[in-house]
Amino acid sequence: MSVAGSSLQDMTTLPARPNTALLVIDVQQGVVASAHERDAVVANIGTLVEQARAAGTPVVWVQHSDDHLAKGTEAWQYVPELPRRESEPLVHKNYGDSFEGTDLEAVLARTGIGHLVVAGAETDACIRSTIHGAFVRGYDVTLVADAHTTNDNSKWGAPPPDKVITHTNLYWQYHRGPGRTAGVVETKDVEFS
Repeated sequence: MSVAGSSLQDMTTLPARPNTALLVIDVQQGVVASAHERDAVVANIGTLVEQARAAGTPVVWVQHSDDHLAKGTEAWQYVPELPRRESEPLVHKNYGDSFEGTDLEAVLARTGIGHLVVAGAETDACIRSTIHGAFVRGYDVTLVADAHTTNDNSKWGAPPPDKVITHTNLYWQYHRGPGRTAGVVETKDVEFS
């Protein structure tokens, strides 16, 4: 993957896993129905999916279910603007971190994935949990700045959604660890290769 014309060096600590995948997290009807800038974010994710497919980069879909988001309901379904191809892996999860209690690690290992480009929802829950979970497991993790969103949780003390998104983008671009990279890039600057 190159970003803004320069090569993003994959430095994953996972041996023999030089490949990149686009990880699309929880863009489900009940999750993003009233999310911040929903339509623009979904459109950006759609652009990323098409670019990844055109470049032969794997697209891995993650779908959440729990007591408030029942499997099989309309709210649980992915938004219609983002149709998954049958050949693309779908990982079902019940926790914020997409790796917890799922087969995501096995899915990524099978195709030598060591670098994740992450998009989806919700920024202050499943996105944050997953980017941190991936990083501590040895993955390089690039968050797409304008391709993740959240709902307004300010009535429970959270900052407004635009501030949550801005803060997550800010701190993730400076996140570091031995032998791994973290980064933030806008949709227009992502080039899968």
